[in-house]
Amino acid sequence: MFDRVSAYQPQLLSVLRIVAGLLFVSHGVAKVLGFPAMEGLPAPGLSLAGLSGPLELVLGSLLVIGLFTRPAAFLASGFAAVGYWMIHAAQGPLPIQNGGETIALYCFVFLYFVAAGPGPWSVDAAMRKKPYA
Repeated sequence: MFDRVSAYQPQLLSVLRIVAGLLFVSHGVAKVLGFPAMEGLPAPGLSLAGLSGPLELVLGSLLVIGLFTRPAAFLASGFAAVGYWMIHAAQGPLPIQNGGETIALYCFVFLYFVAAGPGPWSVDAAMRKKPYA
């Protein structure tokens, strides 16, 4: 049964990239635009959240469309790792204690995209295709 499902691995890689990118973008939208309304957001411009919001918007958007996927994913992975250690790790040693499960997962999902690439449903893949002539 799972052999048939594995035939869709390239497409599911693209789906994972798109969903992870959209979720990452939502963090940036909340920090930059204050939507959805959350306490303390939109973040002041020179605060840590205020500086991270635009990065989340840009890197997440690049991941959604699959443009410059590997470099964007590399930067997003490092950004998530720094965020984990700066914000969450000080609140306890384990992600379940310090609320860092999501950002830790982002870090490793984005790191996976560095190695695996964007999948077939991406601007990167469309630019690699050579026209038949």
